Amino acid sequence: MMYPFMTLNDDTEITHSEMKPDGKVKVYIETPDEKYCFRHATCWLPAYKWEDIYHFSETDIAKFQEIIESTAHLILEFSQEGGFCNAANL
Repeated sequence: MMYPFMTLNDDTEITHSEMKPDGKVKVYIETPDEKYCFRHATCWLPAYKWEDIYHFSETDIAKFQEIIESTAHLILEFSQEGGFCNAANL
C-alpha cells in the first residue's frame, strides 16, 4: 500500500509505502508530463537508494533527495503508523 505524503507546487506527488519487515520504506515520486504522461522515480529509505528513474534530470533527483532527507524522519514514522492520516488520527 502507498500512502500520500506531499504534493509540490508543480503537482509532483510524493508517496510512501508501509515499512517492510527489513526496515525499508519505498518513496515514490511522480510528476504529470504532457510528453511522457508521468515522470517518476523511486527512492528506498533508509539507504536513499534511487531506482526506476524515468525522465527526471540529475538536478531534479538532487532536489528530491534534499526534500526526502529533510522529511525522512516523518516518512519513517508514518510508514509504521498507516500513513499521515492514521498517525494524525484523521
